[in-house]
Amino acid sequence: MRHAPILAALTAAFAALSACAGTDSVAQDAAGPEYLGIQTVLLQDDLVSFRVALTGARGNEDVEAYGRCAAAQYALIRGYGFARHVRTTVAKTQDTWRGDAVYLISAALPPGLRTIDAEVTVRDCGALGIPTI
Repeated sequence: MRHAPILAALTAAFAALSACAGTDSVAQDAAGPEYLGIQTVLLQDDLVSFRVALTGARGNEDVEAYGRCAAAQYALIRGYGFARHVRTTVAKTQDTWRGDAVYLISAALPPGLRTIDAEVTVRDCGALGIPTI
């Protein structure tokens, strides 16, 4: 399982936050993010932007994970098995976090270091409670 380290890291981070739930703000964050939706924008035939919004994020990692989950599901919907992360921008306004994640989707494993197996990633997202498209 290629993404087992990611799943393990996210699980450990959540457990650490839950263990520190002594203050109200940490307790609220330990409940996890509230996912507000995904907007998909086709930039080219195989280049897609996923604009996500959520509250209660613990940091950029939650926003990036939401974008990754959206990209994986989109790749599967389009009949592709892989995606390569191009970039993610994150902004926070008051309690709302917004991300713009751009991915290149493909049938074969694309070159690069930040590639994802769409099927495995969608399964991991489901296990973590992160919605996809």
